[in-house]
Amino acid sequence: QVQLVESGGGLVQAGGSLNLSCAASGLTFNKYAMGWFRQAPGKEREFVAVISFNGGRTDYADAVKGRFTISRDNADNVTYLQMDRLKPEKTAVYYCAAALGLLPRAAYDFWGQGTQVTVSS
Repeated sequence: QVQLVESGGGLVQAGGSLNLSCAASGLTFNKYAMGWFRQAPGKEREFVAVISFNGGRTDYADAVKGRFTISRDNADNVTYLQMDRLKPEKTAVYYCAAALGLLPRAAYDFWGQGTQVTVSS
């Protein structure tokens, strides 16, 4: 059974930083691209970032380029999302997901339950 478990969310002031983690089990982790998505209240879920199966390539939504960094540790089956200079309007539930493919922005196979990130102004 595949499990993706996010952690690291919480309350942070605008301009602050958080580092999210996603621990994966039940899948051959180093075969999957890992992505992060977010869903704000009343909005659709949106793509944030993705990292290739071996960590060699990344892709980011325009809204987070230069502020967020995605990384992974294939030895420990963990994906990270370092978020800097957070903005209040980006309070959302953050999800990690796994997909086959190089750098997909959609059609993910497995999803975590999400972790709440609240940015106060």
